[in-house]
Amino acid sequence: MTSHEIAVNIPNTLDPVYSNMIQIAYKEDEFTFVFLHQIPGVNQARAKAIVSITPQHAKTLLSVFSKTMADYESKFGKVEAAQGKQQGDSVTTIRGYS
Repeated sequence: MTSHEIAVNIPNTLDPVYSNMIQIAYKEDEFTFVFLHQIPGVNQARAKAIVSITPQHAKTLLSVFSKTMADYESKFGKVEAAQGKQQGDSVTTIRGYS
């Protein structure tokens, strides 16, 4: 993977969002990520952002996440899954959506 610099313009009106849950849907030509904020103690979540990307970009994203997590863990220590939760409990996958 080659590295290059690009100028990124982040508008002042773009607010950061917090997400503690994600739904992932995919079909042949795209992956869609719905970032949610689950309200503690309530069986309810609010959608905060929706992002769709190509399968090729999803593969690149997976690689970047893996490298970034490895870099993070080498600097701050190993990240353990939350106790009482199985890996993927905060991820809901929707297959073959339309």
